Amino acid sequence: MAILRFRVYWEEDDLTYRDIEIQGNQTYLDFHKIILLAYEFDGKHSASFYESTDKWIYGRELNSEVLVNKKDAPALSMGRTPVAALVSIPGQKFIYVYDPVKKWTFHIELISVTKDETYKRVYPFVLRKEGVAPAQYGVKGVNPNKLMEIEEKYDLGAEEMAEGFGDEGDGDSDSDSSNEGADEQGAEDANQDF
Repeated sequence: MAILRFRVYWEEDDLTYRDIEIQGNQTYLDFHKIILLAYEFDGKHSASFYESTDKWIYGRELNSEVLVNKKDAPALSMGRTPVAALVSIPGQKFIYVYDPVKKWTFHIELISVTKDETYKRVYPFVLRKEGVAPAQYGVKGVNPNKLMEIEEKYDLGAEEMAEGFGDEGDGDSDSDSSNEGADEQGAEDANQDF
């Protein structure tokens, strides 16, 4: 069974993303549910996937409220369409929109395809989380343990701080005061000539 690995970026901040693995025979409804779980959103609103071009132009829609696929329907059913059915090229892109009122928009890109499943992993699976997820309602509190993890990840050690950074004003104060005295003396000498 092919395992598809997608990177799901939040449209507002491409440094906030989730890497998700899903089996090719699982549906877009399964994909929708794991995205909600990965970004800590509730499942109270409808959502749509759109096929996309490299320039993030919306294409054919898959909607969570469509129950069956009909030949001339404006949207396909998430629950009836396997993920692999719409993946035709490496780097395939999709746009995911959750909650038609708030329009939470995510860009999705296929980053790899593997043949082997990881033993004891239940798919779909959130492989990696990067950045703090946006708050679906109001202000989002950050778990103190998660905050420490984020702080440690981006904390600069002594070695990094030594590179290109020094104490403010190192060595400048002595040279500035000695130059000022020289400038004043030079001005006095110039005035004595007149």
